[in-house]
Amino acid sequence: METTPSAVMAFQDLTFEGVRALIRVDFNVPMTPPAEDGSRTVTDDTRIRAALPTIQHVLDTGGSVVLMSHLGRPKGADADLSLRHIISTLEGHLGRPVKFASDCVGDEALEVTQSLAAGEVAVLENLRFHGEEKAGDEFFAGQLAENGDFYINDAFGTAHRAHASTAVIAKFFPEDKAFGFLMEGEVKALEQVLGGAEKPVAAVIGGAKVSSKLAVLQNLLDRVDKLVIGGGMAYTFVQAQGGQVGGSLVEPDMHGDALALLEAAKAKGISVHLPTDTLCGDGFSPDANQQTHPTNAIPDGWEGMDIGPKSRADFAGALAGCKTILWNGPMGVFEFDRFAEGTNHIAQAIVQETAAGAYTLVGGGDSVAAVNKAGLADKVSYVSTGGGAMLEGLEGKTLPGIAAIAEA
Repeated sequence: METTPSAVMAFQDLTFEGVRALIRVDFNVPMTPPAEDGSRTVTDDTRIRAALPTIQHVLDTGGSVVLMSHLGRPKGADADLSLRHIISTLEGHLGRPVKFASDCVGDEALEVTQSLAAGEVAVLENLRFHGEEKAGDEFFAGQLAENGDFYINDAFGTAHRAHASTAVIAKFFPEDKAFGFLMEGEVKALEQVLGGAEKPVAAVIGGAKVSSKLAVLQNLLDRVDKLVIGGGMAYTFVQAQGGQVGGSLVEPDMHGDALALLEAAKAKGISVHLPTDTLCGDGFSPDANQQTHPTNAIPDGWEGMDIGPKSRADFAGALAGCKTILWNGPMGVFEFDRFAEGTNHIAQAIVQETAAGAYTLVGGGDSVAAVNKAGLADKVSYVSTGGGAMLEGLEGKTLPGIAAIAEA
């Protein structure tokens, strides 16, 4: 096997002739409810397709592939959450048969994985059928390691978990381990935004609650020139400054944190953009009546559902000319078409800046869903696959699944 001298080997430079590559993937995909015969069908294969380049590279360079993943949150073995249900979808993408091991450790697994020939692919049963996976059990990790000669982590969505298959297992492959293409891309995207990003740098942070994004906002203060805050969390900032926000979502216990963040941003010369007008609904409903009000003067009986026209223009103007843009979190209840325009407007603005040469990273489940819904995912620089992992990365935390390989 060819390797580079660095601790983190460039995946493209590796070859796998005669090697069983044990790949941690994220095949935790949505599926149909069980049919009468117990079968289920994958309804969104995005995560499976994301892993294909890594799998194909191993096969193209003469190796065999053993895939391991979790699915759902089982309490022990559960036929409805068996990875057996994803086999036909994977076979369709790979154009070859895929073997299945009825367990991920022990004789059932080894019988399948130790007999693989070059070009063959096998899937191990759901890792979380064993409580030792989430517990990060070292003995269990060692059992998993017996299924391969080389370990590849390509599951960014679980990189923030110190589980047996994502962090602990790496110690059993002191030299023979690497990130797959997906993980390489995620790590580079985070480094590009949090490391030596080209200025000016803007962060667009949305979502429902300040409490869930406070650490992200605080970590970004040393890295951004502009901070755009939208979504439900904006109303806590507005109320903390004395505004009236009607029935909008607020966290009164976060007022102090919100004001402290605004003061810290001011001290660092960061321009903070909060919505000045809000598209309101008279209830949390897709067909609620609509009125636009100043964000600091929303009457009782109305709640903020989206940023208003003036805010859309202000936010887009703040992004104009930026060289690096991070987007995490929608601007409103974009799931309701009548309240999706603000989020879509920001998506379009980010696409426009991407076309002008900016590096743009979209991360977090709702933001990704928004760009996918708008059909714009291929028009930004990078779309992250990991919600929780991306958030913890943006908070500045060390991700166990990355550290296990990068800090070897």
